[in-house]
Amino acid sequence: MKKIKFWDKKIRESFLKYFSGITGVIAAYALFWDIPKKFKSDIGMFCIIILCCIYFYIWFRANHLKSIKLYIEGSTVIIKTGDIFSETGLKVIAFNEYFDTQVDNNIISSNSLNGIFIQKYLSCSVEELDIHITKCPHAKKHITDLNNERNDGKKQKYELGTICVWNNYLLTAFSKFNDDNEAQLTIPEYLKFLINFWDRINSIYAQKSVSVPVFGSGITRIKGYKNINDDELLKIMLWTFKISEMRFKEPAKLTIIISKNKINKINLFEIQQQK
Repeated sequence: MKKIKFWDKKIRESFLKYFSGITGVIAAYALFWDIPKKFKSDIGMFCIIILCCIYFYIWFRANHLKSIKLYIEGSTVIIKTGDIFSETGLKVIAFNEYFDTQVDNNIISSNSLNGIFIQKYLSCSVEELDIHITKCPHAKKHITDLNNERNDGKKQKYELGTICVWNNYLLTAFSKFNDDNEAQLTIPEYLKFLINFWDRINSIYAQKSVSVPVFGSGITRIKGYKNINDDELLKIMLWTFKISEMRFKEPAKLTIIISKNKINKINLFEIQQQK
């Protein structure tokens, strides 16, 4: 799948930087040394071939980027494909507003990030994690209300963006659940989550690197925006990070992990060019 068209504006802009450099060198050479007439056409053809190869390389690389590094307001931000569980530092796992831990493919899918976390990476019992969440001082400050009408799962709600620290994991209340236990958010709620999240990370990360997924990339439904894609979600994340007060001090950094089956839907080249 080609994410970027051959004559994409960003490709042309990037190519022009190389074009200006090469033609500048040729012009400088021609200014001080005469090029024999019999070689001029050969040199011209050689330069055209080189420029065509450079253009093709830029386009090919843009379509196959797997990682980029950005500097946003003094913070190092890495965006790459990978496995969040293999990252060092703090790893963020998105839960729903109840911090449900019931992996039954109804409340939590076994294939979701928090489902995998609970089944494979939890070093205690689910009951112990539940107790830890209720006692977590960071989470207790952001309790909202009880939903006593809820039949399955927990009843205690937490504000979006609430964080519970568990070892090297940061569990965060990301999505709202409707009566059918479907994860969903409106765009204002998504923005609220991100603003709250960056603000709370700022007081928790303790100068450790933090790895996060592309929030909403899984089964979360964005109400009113059924066509919103991972590329747009990632750009919203970067924008809210930029306007937040969250800053990672070296050597700490933010890493945004894209799942391997989603990378073809995200234009890392465009994001890199807009830094």
